[in-house]
Amino acid sequence: MEAIESEVKKLIDSGFVREEQHPKWLANIVPVLKKNGKIRICIDFRDINTACPKDDFPLPITDVIIDNTCRFERMYFMDGFSDYNQIKMHPDDEKNTVFRTPLGIFCYTVMPFGLKNAGATYQRAMSKIFQEHLRKTVECYVDDLVVKSRDKNDHIKDLKIMFDLM
Repeated sequence: MEAIESEVKKLIDSGFVREEQHPKWLANIVPVLKKNGKIRICIDFRDINTACPKDDFPLPITDVIIDNTCRFERMYFMDGFSDYNQIKMHPDDEKNTVFRTPLGIFCYTVMPFGLKNAGATYQRAMSKIFQEHLRKTVECYVDDLVVKSRDKNDHIKDLKIMFDLM
């Protein structure tokens, strides 16, 4: 119980969740034991996922991404940390992410993992942010990015452009 409360406090302190007084939806937490022995808090969003229409924004085809990177001299691979949590929830949608914990009832202020359309939402955001650079110097598949350069001398410049966009 202590480990769960500690993880919930981290979510509160980070500003990822806030208290909710009058929930319409209420999901349960599912504590998952990680390999390192720590607890990860997951939320069972099955009910809200069933009620929501599917966002059909297409994910890139991985074979195409591989083909688009094979002739580049330099590549820099990045896997984001808490990337979904960088997208703010619309205030009207926060009430759909309510979950109960030993510390009370909370909702997300940022996009959590586990929502049916989170992957499509994140892919759409990345496609919009990098639209001028996709298939030229950047490839993205949800929260995985590759910055690629045909010439090793351009790689730092290409990385700087990408970091400036983020």
